Amino acid sequence: MPYTAAKPPLPETPEQLRARIPGWGADLDPADRPQVPRERTDLPNGAHWDFPERQPETYPRERSIEHEMLPPVFGTAQPLHGLSGRIRRYSYERFSEGRAAHWLLLIAADRVEAGGAHLRSMLTLRPDNPITETGILSEVRRHPVASRRGRPDVRHQVLDPLIVAGPWILGGLAAAGVVRALRRR
Repeated sequence: MPYTAAKPPLPETPEQLRARIPGWGADLDPADRPQVPRERTDLPNGAHWDFPERQPETYPRERSIEHEMLPPVFGTAQPLHGLSGRIRRYSYERFSEGRAAHWLLLIAADRVEAGGAHLRSMLTLRPDNPITETGILSEVRRHPVASRRGRPDVRHQVLDPLIVAGPWILGGLAAAGVVRALRRR
């Protein structure tokens, strides 16, 4: 059972593992392992319960299909909503965490959420300003070449302008297309 104070038992004994896996247990001698003092199991672990009190689930939460239940405590600050929430729910209901589709759907849901936030900002008196908020101006003013030397992410730097400006350009083209279609009518 998960979330207990006691260390869970091994599914197989060390002898069974040694018989099944060649070389298993080569590091069992404590003299060969400097981290042994930190692995002591006779020390109290601070848990004063066998199973913690469960947080009430006020609305259905997303959880992986691998897990039987939610952990005793979970976040409730940002409940799922809208199209991005539906995409996230579908990802958790349909795909295992070991599948790429699960994570790609979660990334797509984040992009949908970001796009919705950009659209909502257009309806306010102070919409997002991609020029100042992305740091493009400081990139030009503050040692643009020297600040990029020695960074591990040099390969994708040519894509940065496309990734940052691409959605805005596509949004502008879509808006221009809508205006053109309305004028024709």
